[in-house]
Amino acid sequence: MELITNFSRIFLLLIFITSCKTSLKKDYPAIQTGENLNKINKVEKKRMEIKFSCGEEGISQYLDDGWIIINEDSQEKICTWKSFPATKDCDMEKDKGCKITTPDKLGEEKIYLLEK
Repeated sequence: MELITNFSRIFLLLIFITSCKTSLKKDYPAIQTGENLNKINKVEKKRMEIKFSCGEEGISQYLDDGWIIINEDSQEKICTWKSFPATKDCDMEKDKGCKITTPDKLGEEKIYLLEK
């Protein structure tokens, strides 16, 4: 019995000692070759999608900051709505159910996909 307890103590001590080794392998930064630099530059590119509606324009400030337009798309959008009463005796302030809302002005929404 004493032999088993001594053996288990030695076994646990060996496990503890071998598990606490320090790492001798040092990590040195790799030398960047031309191929690696190209891969890094491709990863660092940023993309952004912005939208301008109903005559707004602000794309020039992004172009001045160095962004490049990759894709431009436009679609029709409702800019303003107008409401009118459904009947002559309808009070739109008191009875919201009799108010009819329709598009007033149509405009264009431009969607830009930018890359830097």
